[in-house]
Amino acid sequence: MARYDLLFRDALILDGTGAPRRRGDLAVNGAQIAALGDLGGASAAREIACAGHALAPGFIDAHTHDDRAVLCGVSCLACKLSQGVTTVVTGNCGISLAPERLKAPPAPLNLFGDASCWVFDSFAAYAEALERAPPPLNVVPLIGHMSLRVAALAGDTGRAANEREAARMRDRLAEALRAGAWGLSTGLYYPPSTAAPTAEVIAVAEALRQEGGLYVTHLRDEGGEIIAAIEESLGIGRAVGAGVVISHHKCALPENFGRSRETLPLLERAAAQTRLAFDVYPYAAASTVLLPARVRADVPVKVTFSAPHPEMAGRMLADIADDWGVSLADAAARLLPAGAIYFQMDEADVRRILAHPLSMIGSDGLPHDAFPHPRLWGTFPRVLGHYVREIGLLDLETAIHKMTGRPAAVFGLSDRGVLRPGAHADLVLFDPATIADRADYDHPTEPAAGIIETWINGESAYSGARGVSGAAAGRLLRRQALPRAA
Repeated sequence: MARYDLLFRDALILDGTGAPRRRGDLAVNGAQIAALGDLGGASAAREIACAGHALAPGFIDAHTHDDRAVLCGVSCLACKLSQGVTTVVTGNCGISLAPERLKAPPAPLNLFGDASCWVFDSFAAYAEALERAPPPLNVVPLIGHMSLRVAALAGDTGRAANEREAARMRDRLAEALRAGAWGLSTGLYYPPSTAAPTAEVIAVAEALRQEGGLYVTHLRDEGGEIIAAIEESLGIGRAVGAGVVISHHKCALPENFGRSRETLPLLERAAAQTRLAFDVYPYAAASTVLLPARVRADVPVKVTFSAPHPEMAGRMLADIADDWGVSLADAAARLLPAGAIYFQMDEADVRRILAHPLSMIGSDGLPHDAFPHPRLWGTFPRVLGHYVREIGLLDLETAIHKMTGRPAAVFGLSDRGVLRPGAHADLVLFDPATIADRADYDHPTEPAAGIIETWINGESAYSGARGVSGAAAGRLLRRQALPRAA
């Protein structure tokens, strides 16, 4: 009789590939899936009667800002474990906590905290910290162009980098890629990077040609110039021979509502010629640092944190401006440094992008905000509860694929994101009839409903009945080879 560490009986198996669901058993030994199918004659140290509840690969959050959170222990990551997330992609939007030690990180680098948080002078040092004190979940780190740029230009970011500075950034990126980082991310929308011309980004990204890895980008413009911004990102990828991932694809601001009808066909044509993917979160509001120059009366804003006025977190900017008797821009300036939620997208665009075959799911949550966007706690259950069960935008198999097998293939995680013997035992057991996000814009830190239990590398990390387990079962995942798109 076969004997296992963990045995799931009569589960609704969703294997992450998009294949039809099926009923069956799954066994785990150590950190790996050992068997899948009819295991009626087997036994285990722990057996779970699933009674038809869904068993899926652990969710891969394709877009996070968890660089610092993964160093803080379980308490910083209950927001992810309670959603069934087992792997996070960090270092997005050009913002990574390594490989530079910054004395005065400007916005949005200050989303991780002040200079006391910027202690890593190499990617190897950051990796060593994660291996010395393993994180609660698996980590796929990117290197941020903005972090490299602020260091290389000594904070003088209102200009293009010269050849020496670009070479320094390229060398630092190459060093990190050789140590296992997964690619380069950019945030050309943000003030520390807006002066970087395309040629500078290509010069830095040349390291991808030699060392491998992806080009992941928060576009220079997600509004009126979105087509040009997409074409710029595709051109950068072509110039250095790298696959491209477009971050949190959206069409921002009211005058651009509906333009996903333009962007998605463009991306489809590009995907026929290059490795291309994009991530998306299931909300019609964005969140980032508060930028007074970009505040508009027709885009409501909610404050997520304010260093000088912490009591304003959770309030609408318009109400604060009225109380203070000043303009929206002046109120925003008084609040700095601060963060905000921007209600700037159209639900029809969100649905169109979510449903597209090229999309995968990323939360883009900001774990250090005092009053965060609800996507930090609710992204994955919202897709499965609202968009699958309630409105039928996606079927369950497709949604799970966008959270598991699709991002695993895009980032080159060959043994994660799927249920098969030999794959790592990153698992989530949930109830398809009750799974739902409970976090909203007024109560943003509520754990999801319907998540029964989450396992990472074979260890229980979260239970809906007991909360986080305290296990540090995650791993730093180092890139081994060029990723292949799904």
